[in-house]
Amino acid sequence: MIYLQISTAQGPAECRQFAGFALHTLVTEAAQAQVTVDVLEQSGDEHEIRSAVIVLTGKNAETFAQQQQGTWQWTCPSRLRPRHPRKNWYIGVCRLPALPPLPAESEVVFQTCRASGKGGQHVNTTDSAVRATHLASGISVRVAGERSQHANKKRARELLALKLAEQHQQVLDRHARQQHNQLYQVARGNPQRVFVGPDFREKSLP
Repeated sequence: MIYLQISTAQGPAECRQFAGFALHTLVTEAAQAQVTVDVLEQSGDEHEIRSAVIVLTGKNAETFAQQQQGTWQWTCPSRLRPRHPRKNWYIGVCRLPALPPLPAESEVVFQTCRASGKGGQHVNTTDSAVRATHLASGISVRVAGERSQHANKKRARELLALKLAEQHQQVLDRHARQQHNQLYQVARGNPQRVFVGPDFREKSLP
């Protein structure tokens, strides 16, 4: 499995809009490349995405991942601040280190709860949502995106592995906190991909 992170590097709302487009693009293009893609985690606000982590699997996953890594640039006047002089917005797509093995179910306490929000009547009327707490670290996550409790438990263990890896980097190897630091570092030179205009037309690079 290959983990890619989309990061806005604390960029403004325009970068978060671009990140939302980037996530949709990666999911669509991965499927076209016969790469299985799963959105493991995302955070954001009303302006789309601050950060997202996707998981790639399949024989073409390595090639696909290499083609995406780096800085993405969007050249477009701000749709949120029409008089703003800035026209170039940047996000980063980076590869995360492999996660440690998923914590065993015996290492996790699961609590079920009523799901809410999108997902249809089935999700709204069953206790399919899961809160999972890792006993040794106390880290807790809540997952309600899948219809079945079993699928939510698996996703919760994946998220716990992600959180545990992040914690391990922070405590034991602070200078190489690769995932966390990528949230704040996006190089603006030599972009990997460039998009132009409000409809995100991709520009061919030399």
